[in-house]
Amino acid sequence: MNSIQIARITIGFSWIYHGIFPKLIHVAPLELAMTSTVGFSVEASYLITKAAGILEVIFGLLFLVFYRMKSIVYLNIAGLTMLLLFVMLQMPSLLIEAFNPVTTNLPLIALSFTLLNRADECGTHNKGG
Repeated sequence: MNSIQIARITIGFSWIYHGIFPKLIHVAPLELAMTSTVGFSVEASYLITKAAGILEVIFGLLFLVFYRMKSIVYLNIAGLTMLLLFVMLQMPSLLIEAFNPVTTNLPLIALSFTLLNRADECGTHNKGG
C-alpha cells in the first residue's frame, strides 16, 4: 500500500469512526458538553451531536471515494482546523487531556498535506478541485 492510500484510508476511517462511535452508537458525554458550550439545551445538543455524527460518516465516505479532489482534501483541512479552534476557544482544558484534539487533528491535517504533496508529485489530483 502506498502513502496516498495510507493517508486516504486513515483520514476517511477517522471521520467515520468519530461519527459512529462517540456520536451515533453511544453519545459520549464530552460530545454533549462541547455542543452545550454554545448554549444549546441538553436535548438540542443531543440532536446536534447525532446530526454531526451522520455528517462525519458521510464526509468520511466521500473522502474515501473523492480523495483525489483537492477541494475535498482542503475541506478536510479546514474542518479539522475549525474543530480544533472550536475546542481551543470553548473547552481549552481538553487540549491537555489524553487523546486530545491536538493529537488527533494535527496528524490528520499533516496526512492531508502529505496526500496533496504526494498526489501532485504523481500527477493524480484533479487540478480543478
